[in-house]
Amino acid sequence: MGGPGDPPEGTPEGAPGGAEDEYRSVVFDESFVRAARLQEYSAQERIADHTPAVRRRPPLRRGPSRQALILALLIVLAFGTAIYLGIRHPQQTTSQVRQPVTTLRATVIPLAPQGKVPGAADPEALYAHSPAARFSTGAEGIPLPVVRRTAHFSNSQIVAALSAAKDYIVASSLDPEVLTGGRTHPVRSLLAPGQLDQFDRSINAPAADGRHVSTGWLVRFDPDQVELADRRIRVRGSLRAVETDTATLEVSADHTTVYALKPAGSAAGAPASLFTVRRELQFRFTHDDVRLHRVQLAVAHVRAGPLSCAEDSTSHFRPLLAGQTAKAGGPAGTDPYDPDSVTALCGALAPGAQPQM
Repeated sequence: MGGPGDPPEGTPEGAPGGAEDEYRSVVFDESFVRAARLQEYSAQERIADHTPAVRRRPPLRRGPSRQALILALLIVLAFGTAIYLGIRHPQQTTSQVRQPVTTLRATVIPLAPQGKVPGAADPEALYAHSPAARFSTGAEGIPLPVVRRTAHFSNSQIVAALSAAKDYIVASSLDPEVLTGGRTHPVRSLLAPGQLDQFDRSINAPAADGRHVSTGWLVRFDPDQVELADRRIRVRGSLRAVETDTATLEVSADHTTVYALKPAGSAAGAPASLFTVRRELQFRFTHDDVRLHRVQLAVAHVRAGPLSCAEDSTSHFRPLLAGQTAKAGGPAGTDPYDPDSVTALCGALAPGAQPQM
């Protein structure tokens, strides 16, 4: 009978025996393998009794945790929302809240000649024999003054305001398309948004009420009656800027502009005459107006001639041309019972203001 470690059928032939064989405990023959009991553990048994002795460590996570990333995202969203709401609904300063929309107050006074209007075929001769002989041509007659910063407006801001006022004067009194072509966009595009409705009503439905007078906003002639005899318009005037409060800069403009005109559709040699317009304008600028290059026209005091006092100058100027005289009759009547009525005025054009031909 074999020992405890012998195979069931005894020691195979030819195999070395004895406990001294160092391989006896680990080398088995075919009969031992067939007699061995095989058992496969179930899944539950493998989990319960055969848990690996060494646990796998989870992979190391580099960088911030998920909670930190979520918190950072929420902070970014909060700041973005605050900035977006600030842009869409900016906080207005006290001065901006209190500042109403500027309404233009305009006065247009026609100047009637005391005799026939002088004329000449050569516009240069007319200019040479008139007070406009030394006036500059076009925008050169509107120089910018030397500026000095104020308490709340820098040098560059004051220069920007003066430049915007100059651009408005050029567009409203020197652009041939505005003067006789019926265009208004070059003037309208320079106005602050709060004045656009008043401007549009003044152009589309002018009235002699001091607020909706087209010729208070710009110089325009009736294209059916007159045309420019010379596009080199003569100008002389000045600009001045003053700070009126912490948020408002006021620019005053005083310019005299002289035009050479002739009948519409006339031949090249038709006699021309001079028409003079004196405009005293007052502009107001906020810091936003300066930044956006726009103006608020507050006051316009206009004197122009030669005109007939009986002619309506609310919509267009209808100048008296060479050889013509003023029509009989005074300006339209003034109703003292109408609270919105504006006194109709008319002046006499001094002989010295006409060319001495």
